Amino acid sequence: MQLTEPVKKILSHYESDNPGTKGNLARILMQGKLGGTGKLLILPVDQGFEHGPARSFAPNPPAYDPHYHFQLALDAGLSAYAAPIGFIEGGAGTFAGAIPTILKVNSANSLARAKENPTQAVTASVKDALRLGCSAIGFTIYPGSDLAYDMMEEIAEMAREAKASGLAVVVWSYPRGGTITKNGETAMDICAYAAHMAALLGAHIIKVKPPTDFLELDAAKKVYEKEKIDISTASKRIAHVVQSCFAGKRIVVFSGGEAKDLEGVYNEARAIRDGGGNGSIIGRNTFQRKREDALKMLDQIIKIYRGEA
Repeated sequence: MQLTEPVKKILSHYESDNPGTKGNLARILMQGKLGGTGKLLILPVDQGFEHGPARSFAPNPPAYDPHYHFQLALDAGLSAYAAPIGFIEGGAGTFAGAIPTILKVNSANSLARAKENPTQAVTASVKDALRLGCSAIGFTIYPGSDLAYDMMEEIAEMAREAKASGLAVVVWSYPRGGTITKNGETAMDICAYAAHMAALLGAHIIKVKPPTDFLELDAAKKVYEKEKIDISTASKRIAHVVQSCFAGKRIVVFSGGEAKDLEGVYNEARAIRDGGGNGSIIGRNTFQRKREDALKMLDQIIKIYRGEA
């Protein structure tokens, strides 16, 4: 595997990491149709835990099978596949070494009461990730939750173990709980803050939601207005999130969120590309479509990230 200049530049920003961790980051960055470009397109399938099996997979019943997602990620030429331990174990042997995998080591579910203090249960370990041949662990934090500090302590400990074992660390940073409003969960100031927290916690790859132009905190709003931070367009907002992650020295990908029409998916990818984001991590918008439709959609997103559409 001959590293490209864009990948070498990205890896150079991770100055403290050992060859094992950098090697696993390189595997993700060099995989698939976007390999070597510095852009990523990742398939995450943790929604069965989050929303339940019927809400997740009934629109496309073949997706109940763990093998479906491995094969879809491979056939689409994606960068990596992320899932909880059960789904990774469900295809680990058949697809060993075929595509970089990210073991989601904590999960929540929609049956739990979660208002001011949402959290997630740790459901897998670094040892599981090593046993299953994964390239990285993935962990969700909820900045704003009354239990956010506990989650931060958990990922800080697991990240140290993962890095010492040569694995990369992916952090889903989703603000919610506490006094954060529903609009505030995707507010510009809150999204940038959440992304920066993930970078400060030592994440190699940071996943956040695309921000809106809403500003949640009065103190932040004053600064945005005084410093004339331009958040007028989606690409400008993406650029500000990227800036908040060590001036673009950390990999930042954006979630696909709830199912949307194709034009909405493509416009979001263009905004991420134009704003300097590293790519997308798209779950429901992928596996809830029929396989042939999903492959066409993913191919178009890849073309957008390659500057061809």
